[in-house]
Amino acid sequence: MNLRVLHIVEGTSVDGPGLRTSIYLAGCNHRCPGCHNPASWDMRGGEDRTLDELMQVIAYNEAPVTLSGGDPLLQPDGTRALVHRIKCELGYNVWCYTGYTWEEIVAVPALLDAVRELDVLVDSPFIQAERDISLRFRGSRNQRLIDVQRTLSTGHVALWPRESNH
Repeated sequence: MNLRVLHIVEGTSVDGPGLRTSIYLAGCNHRCPGCHNPASWDMRGGEDRTLDELMQVIAYNEAPVTLSGGDPLLQPDGTRALVHRIKCELGYNVWCYTGYTWEEIVAVPALLDAVRELDVLVDSPFIQAERDISLRFRGSRNQRLIDVQRTLSTGHVALWPRESNH
């Protein structure tokens, strides 16, 4: 299985807590005005990378992983498979950014399957009018840092434990 990858950033601290390996996937249908990465919208951007290739980079960096883009949920099968391998083979913390809301995700079985093993999901589209540079790990106030495992176990959206209003 392959994923369409735009870029891999090793040792970044802006896409979640601590130093992380961030993998930016190609394709986004949200096309948010003010998007920080409009080059990521094209599904044909970047290059095909196998899960084995990505796992080698992740293992080499020995760091938690963030999936971003674009929108990783436009490649739900590959995203699900990669997250599963990261969790099972390496046991690393995995975050994912998406323009979909949690409520949209749970309504589509393939999207819910893609996020089921994540630690944190940063949901919702970027909204320019809600932009707030004081927020941690996201660009607009409408975006939530969702603790996926607590949310799945309780049935109610649970925010990441270290998250407050800022």
